[in-house]
Amino acid sequence: MDAVWQRQRGHTWLSGLLLLAVLAMVATGFWLGRGDTPQPKSAKGSGVIPVTSALVTVADVPVHLTANGTVTPLQSVDVHAQISAIIKAVHIREGQFVRQGDHLFSLDVRTEEANLGKAAAQLTKSRADLANAERNLLRQRELFGQKFIAQTALDTVQNQVDSLRAQVEADLAAVAASRVAQGFGKIVAPIAGRIGAVTVYPGSLVQPGGVALVSITQIDPINVSFTLPERELPALQKSSGSLPVSAQLGGVSYDGKLIFIDNSVDSASGTIRLKAAFANPGGRLWPGMFVTVALSPHTLSDVLTVPVQAVQTGPEKKFLYVIGEDGKVSVAPVRVLMIQDGQAVVEGKGEGVRESLRVVIEGAQNLRPGSAVTEAKGKPDRDGA
Repeated sequence: MDAVWQRQRGHTWLSGLLLLAVLAMVATGFWLGRGDTPQPKSAKGSGVIPVTSALVTVADVPVHLTANGTVTPLQSVDVHAQISAIIKAVHIREGQFVRQGDHLFSLDVRTEEANLGKAAAQLTKSRADLANAERNLLRQRELFGQKFIAQTALDTVQNQVDSLRAQVEADLAAVAASRVAQGFGKIVAPIAGRIGAVTVYPGSLVQPGGVALVSITQIDPINVSFTLPERELPALQKSSGSLPVSAQLGGVSYDGKLIFIDNSVDSASGTIRLKAAFANPGGRLWPGMFVTVALSPHTLSDVLTVPVQAVQTGPEKKFLYVIGEDGKVSVAPVRVLMIQDGQAVVEGKGEGVRESLRVVIEGAQNLRPGSAVTEAKGKPDRDGA
């Protein structure tokens, strides 16, 4: 019985395997048959492809340049003492705005005043000696005219007068020098601007060439330093002194003008250093700040422009899909001169691009040369302006 049951079980498995093989052959034939059945072509392969287009236009395009700039003071001065003296009084506060000539510090100049008095007294004495010598010279000339003295005696008196005249001139210079030294006791602002940190106080000893007493920085007007590529130098040279420049800071724009072009190009970076001046009455621009500088040094005249989306990039070149009168597209190679404000300034290679041609700006991913196109519904064509 066991042997019979085992033979029947083996026949059952074999029958199952045969059934599976038959079913697999039937399925394979079905799918092969589907592959041979002609399928309808898609709209993409045989129909007209919807695109959005724009016109090639001719326009004058101002070249807008931007750069990172640093705010720098128009001038900054460190105030030093000119004589050795004690600070007598400080007349300013840190951070204060001062005008040119405002009193900053007073020094103890009693020594200079004494020296001035001494020099003035010496001058008085020398003038008295000169007057006496000149009177003596007159008498000696009378005696010489009467033949009572020799020429050598007259020459001696004349020499004394000349020496005393020179002494008076020297004493005058000494008085002037003492007066200048005394004047150094009053330290005034050499420029208008904002006071920095005050480093001395009443009683401090200051000396010439020592630590600066204070620094003054002029911030109105104020400068912005920046760099541009050297290729822009010819256009910048033509408009220096009148070229408008704007500086952006915190969403606020400030208007200025170009005032300085450096006398050499940085050979390491290939850039030229520039400065623009800005009115700064409110002090919004502060030395050391970073701003975005914008200017337009020249304009490209009568150039071809298209929306930047129209420029396609191939393996070796950039090109436009141009829509012909028959509604089919062709490839027009171009060179992109500049991209600005969503517009590309292009130069056609050959005669493939000209004004008023219609080019594809959306839907180009589905195109090949010779593809038929139509304007997409709900997307009116644009004029490229």
